[in-house]
Amino acid sequence: MRRLPARRPSRVALVLLLALCARASAPGAAPVPAAAADGGPAGLPPVPRVNGALDVRVVSPGAQASVGGRDSTFVFGSVGSGEATLTINGAPVQVAPNGAFLAFLPVPPASAPRYELVATRGVETARRTVPVRVPARRPLPATGRLVVDSGSVSPAGRSALRADEPVRVAVRAPRNAAAWLALGGDAGAPMVDAQARPGWPTPTGEDAATTWVGEVPAGALAAAPEPRVVVARGADTVRLRVGRVSVVAAADPGRPGARDWVQLGRPSAVPDTDRVIVGRPTPDGTYKWFFAPGTPVERTGAQGGATRVRLDAQLEVWVDSGEVVPLPAGWSAARRGAGGARVAPAPGWSDLVIPLAERPPYQVIERGREIDLVLYQTAFSPDILPIWGTAGDSLVRQVVWEQEATDRVRVTLRLGEDPYGYLALWDPARSAFVLRVRRTPTVDPARPLRGMRIVVDAGHPPGGATGPTGLWEPVAVLPVAERVRDLLRERGAEVVMTRTTADPVPLGDRGVLARRADGHAFLSIHLNAFPDGVNPFANAGTSTLFFHQHSEPLARLVQREMVRRFRIRDLGIHYQNLAVARPPWMPAILTEGLFLMFPEQEAALRSPEGRELYARAVVDGTEAYFRSLAR
Repeated sequence: MRRLPARRPSRVALVLLLALCARASAPGAAPVPAAAADGGPAGLPPVPRVNGALDVRVVSPGAQASVGGRDSTFVFGSVGSGEATLTINGAPVQVAPNGAFLAFLPVPPASAPRYELVATRGVETARRTVPVRVPARRPLPATGRLVVDSGSVSPAGRSALRADEPVRVAVRAPRNAAAWLALGGDAGAPMVDAQARPGWPTPTGEDAATTWVGEVPAGALAAAPEPRVVVARGADTVRLRVGRVSVVAAADPGRPGARDWVQLGRPSAVPDTDRVIVGRPTPDGTYKWFFAPGTPVERTGAQGGATRVRLDAQLEVWVDSGEVVPLPAGWSAARRGAGGARVAPAPGWSDLVIPLAERPPYQVIERGREIDLVLYQTAFSPDILPIWGTAGDSLVRQVVWEQEATDRVRVTLRLGEDPYGYLALWDPARSAFVLRVRRTPTVDPARPLRGMRIVVDAGHPPGGATGPTGLWEPVAVLPVAERVRDLLRERGAEVVMTRTTADPVPLGDRGVLARRADGHAFLSIHLNAFPDGVNPFANAGTSTLFFHQHSEPLARLVQREMVRRFRIRDLGIHYQNLAVARPPWMPAILTEGLFLMFPEQEAALRSPEGRELYARAVVDGTEAYFRSLAR
């Protein structure tokens, strides 16, 4: 399951009622799904009729859940009978034939934070009250007692930065107040209204808030005994503490031992392809760099649970502080200088081998039929370099390089075909960095899946979405994955399953299993869900996700088949930073076939027909992908 980015819905005064299930039909006249182009079924099967005892159950929101992120949010669950009618906080809500429901409703007021559900069938009535938390954002009025948003003060927590680094100080307070940063006593540097810019709206009405901002060197904050933000209006004054900032010493090339060297993780005695340390552009940002355990880097700062490290003179990134191992004071990294490189072809891949004295920070970038290997803290001066690959090697056709900076080199592999996958390895036995580029497998055009080893991953547990009648995502996707397995085997593929039981499988272990199995593709089967506040009726559909460029063709063909069979909205294919899509050795995708919160989609996944639709879409798309590789 992934959660799609939230779109802010329009403000509503009434419930947004849309069709959320197959229309009820007369007994004996259930609609028949249309046929797919190959004669198989297409379109979701009809929702079965259920007429049990009235029993109002709410899956989302849970009791005491916070629902104040938007002005409206979804409520879903079941009432036990498709013959019942339902209101929530007085608004009518459609009930599916199996008794399930999904509604998109205004968030209740903070004065009455609850959803009142009433289901009726003839003279029968069943009720349920779901108390929720509606965080009230305190208005900051322009008159009366001065009110300031104390939770908005930044910086918060603890940070460690260089003395000359600018720190943004901010607070949310009324526009007609004054704010300043006090480093000692009540005197200090004035802060300015961040919204006082051309074209920006002026806050009006009861909430006249704006954000007051200022900037100060980290060293000044660190030196102040009690730095505070002070907000004043007339005789009212509010003083708020800011987070603690300490200073880390800037590297001084003239002072021995000035640089703070650390190691990312602990090294392995063998080339390590399954354990990597993740680097991010911001402390909580997306994964962008993947470092071999044992890579030495310079520590330059910290914020919360993240540590900032230097890759080269121009680039710093953030890593999890738990991955940082201090090195002895005075330790210094060996100079990373490469005087040569070679291409070593093998039956299933081709290696670019670069001897180095130490593991380098690196980045691999795919660009069509070119792969860039960026080595940080590295100088490259090869006296010999393969120009048109090695004799008989059609994969690596040319190797070129550019020293982009004193301590950064970009080595580009120009390939004779699209890369199928790659591995970045540190080989301690040879003291060499190895970029292993995988060859495209030989495919039989008559039976494209014959001989292919496909890893099928039934998503979750742990975690997972839940549908209106209680179907849990890990339970729903396992029979789909098992049917994918059976269909793949019928077409000649060898299949490896990441799980075959309800037992949890750690997220990181799934890609490791696929790489160790030397799979030709990795298919992770999931169901989708929305975060609080997103209108499900306006945003639902089917989608496929990938991380590496070489996985995009597989994602596109599987997505095409899911749209063709489900006959629901095409949300397209998307790059997304997902653990199971990150293993680089093979094309890897994650399918979000249906949204489990919709009654008709959950009902489809309870049926053999619906599971068959999903499985055949995945298998047909995968077969089409391998057929496209046949030469």
